[in-house]
Amino acid sequence: MIETWMQALPHGITLSCRACGSRGRPVLLFLHGFPEGAFVWDALLEHFAHPAHGGYRCVAPNLRGYERSSAPPEVKDYRAKFLVQDVLALIDSECGLSHPLAALVAHDWGGAVAWNLANQRPDRLSKLVIINSPHPGTFLRELQNNPTQQAASEYMNALIQPDAQEVFAANHYAELLSFFTARLEPTEADTASAQPHWLSDSAKENYRQLWRHGLNGGLNYYRASPLRPPRAVDPAASKVSLPIEALRIERPTLVIWGQQDHALLPCLTEGLEDYIADLTLVPLPQASHWVVHEEPQRVVQEISAFLARGSA
Repeated sequence: MIETWMQALPHGITLSCRACGSRGRPVLLFLHGFPEGAFVWDALLEHFAHPAHGGYRCVAPNLRGYERSSAPPEVKDYRAKFLVQDVLALIDSECGLSHPLAALVAHDWGGAVAWNLANQRPDRLSKLVIINSPHPGTFLRELQNNPTQQAASEYMNALIQPDAQEVFAANHYAELLSFFTARLEPTEADTASAQPHWLSDSAKENYRQLWRHGLNGGLNYYRASPLRPPRAVDPAASKVSLPIEALRIERPTLVIWGQQDHALLPCLTEGLEDYIADLTLVPLPQASHWVVHEEPQRVVQEISAFLARGSA
């Protein structure tokens, strides 16, 4: 059974959280991306909390700016250092100061937070699981040098516009819902009118209920980050330089990547071994960005095997 609560953090932010499993057990923390929320992890929370599957304490917050979590109004409040601060404080509340997470599991923007946290505070997690979320080193490389990835990421420049909340809320959030249907290589079954098998009417309504809390929090993640394609009025990624010390990951890392992601191309997984000391890369040829929904059993299988593996 999923429990929900509002977790107040010491620095004044409150996160709306979902969890399954007993306190005191090893903790798995799950971070969602845009335009999703903590509820998308419910099936994984229930699975890994079951005694037969590890009996973990499984926690998924709605990140800053989402659902009922605190949503500061200023774009600067969504910079990476503040997002990492939120998650570190939540880890402390769940694990105590002396115990790390068993694993941090993250997708999309949640992955961006997770990459930063794992680099800055490796002591707070034992393992890292990333699902279709680019490492900042490979993302910056491709945004600076690869016109195909630049074009694939151009949607980011629509999301940072001042009227983006109104545009994407129009017509019952039709534009946002269309995010879920795009694939890199559409098949005969994936026509413009086709819906993914997991995107039922009830699932759409769950998303709409989430989005009615407001979209600007999630949009501010894009506005606060320079990692987006350059424009005439904004150099964006073209002027960014990241030191190698900010890119290294010293914890065992599983990267699951749906190869049909039309926005985050498979090239973003190339060269990950330059930054990650212990990398397990699992490409899924038929899955898109929404692999957690499309191939949930495979995702669970890969995470289970990774958790069972001894640390390097």
